[in-house]
Amino acid sequence: MSFTVLTAELQHESNTFSARATDLDAFKARYFMAGEEALRERGDANTPLAGFLDVARPQGWRVIHPLSAGATPAGAVTREAYETLAGVIVAAARDHAGAIDGVLLGLHGAMVAEHLEDGEGELLARLRAVLGPWTPIAITLDPHANVTEAMVAQAQIVVGYKTYPHVDMRDCGALAANILARAMRGDIRPVTLRESIPMLEEATGGRTDVGPMVERIARARAYEGEADVFAVSVNGGFGNADIAEVGPTVLVTCQGDLARHRAFAASLADDIWARRDESVTTFLTVAAAAARARNFVCRGAPLVIADYADNPGGGAYGDSTTLLAALLAAKVRDAALGGLVDPEAVDALSRRAPGETVRLTIGGKTDPRIGGGPLDVEGELLRLSDGAYVGEGPMMAGLKGCFGPSAVLRICGVDVLLISHAAQLLDLGQFRAFGVEPTTKRVVAVKSMQHFRAAFEPIAGEVIVCDGGGLCTPDLSKLSYARARRPIFPLDPAMRRPVQRGEARPVA
Repeated sequence: MSFTVLTAELQHESNTFSARATDLDAFKARYFMAGEEALRERGDANTPLAGFLDVARPQGWRVIHPLSAGATPAGAVTREAYETLAGVIVAAARDHAGAIDGVLLGLHGAMVAEHLEDGEGELLARLRAVLGPWTPIAITLDPHANVTEAMVAQAQIVVGYKTYPHVDMRDCGALAANILARAMRGDIRPVTLRESIPMLEEATGGRTDVGPMVERIARARAYEGEADVFAVSVNGGFGNADIAEVGPTVLVTCQGDLARHRAFAASLADDIWARRDESVTTFLTVAAAAARARNFVCRGAPLVIADYADNPGGGAYGDSTTLLAALLAAKVRDAALGGLVDPEAVDALSRRAPGETVRLTIGGKTDPRIGGGPLDVEGELLRLSDGAYVGEGPMMAGLKGCFGPSAVLRICGVDVLLISHAAQLLDLGQFRAFGVEPTTKRVVAVKSMQHFRAAFEPIAGEVIVCDGGGLCTPDLSKLSYARARRPIFPLDPAMRRPVQRGEARPVA
């Protein structure tokens, strides 16, 4: 049976503590593609769209795809950007309202706009108003989504990625599309149940490679094999969004015995709450990380250092200088660090020639109180670039990206990749495109929390993580929350978890 399906991708993780608003230019700097261009560039990669198409094409669906757009995490999305992007998707739904049999959206789940807290919930409500109550809507979400009641009220089908690093985005897109196909045929009538936990985020950051999430995801996959269960999503939440419904959730997309399905979701939620004090990541100071780097004996595989707190993938500024300063002070050599955001420094270097020795100030310019102030350095300019690269690893293979105008500056044996557009460093191709070969370095430092592991752990002799004082500090109690519902952990550590929806079960 052939169906007409509206598809779109709109993704942003909004760090409401960031001073950098996310405007239309921010989306254009990462990816902003309409129609055929989006299908061509993202339709055969690790994207939700590719998963949608894996199901749609063999079944002969007519796909209406108005937009794929995503911006690097930063501050709230401007009203203009939100209304423009959401408007494109809603207009497509309105133009084809009588013909649309179903909807597939690749969303993030933590979008906050200047004029509303729940960007995804509002988009879904607008689509529902156009398409009516019975058109099935399926969405994919990042596991760091703050899933709201509005989202699950409007979308019958919700599929969250189960891996972090997110190497299963395409698979999850295909799962959502297959569930949608069954709903459009009338074989099933799914709903999505939601269980929330009063925490800013799951204590391990949602890591799925080690720690308690491994067992939870295994339980989720097993329960998906039960009758009338179509998807189970365990979301760690995104604590850098100061909104009322911030925090972890467990979702079950299902039909039939809803009480049984809700009890399963509650059991996973109870486990998240019971293990709220656990941590699976050791955060070193930058001085300790630099000392480890100075003494590291390389046997053909580098020491990889992740600057967790300055991760642009979580909305940090990407210009923290504390780790670089510590590496230079410790006289670490044969090292690489990327990417340090400083468009002013890149612009100054663009007027020089590779091979020249230059002196300038780099980093720390957005807010010197966060992650350290600018560094005065002298180094050799190795390379200038337009910033274009192509991903190679499990998350980004084949996807094009761009850091904007970029430069590589060698400072006392540390090759620093300076970039203009904030972006997480998570793929070997993001170094190699600029003449830096990570596998031949003794030390490689990346501004990333967890996604780097997919590409960098296989080449690493050792991996360590440090907190350089950036905006994505693992200590969320350092941030000033105004809108998050209270009490909430860890801001209110002595709180007791309330029983939700009148369900009688033990609390601790």
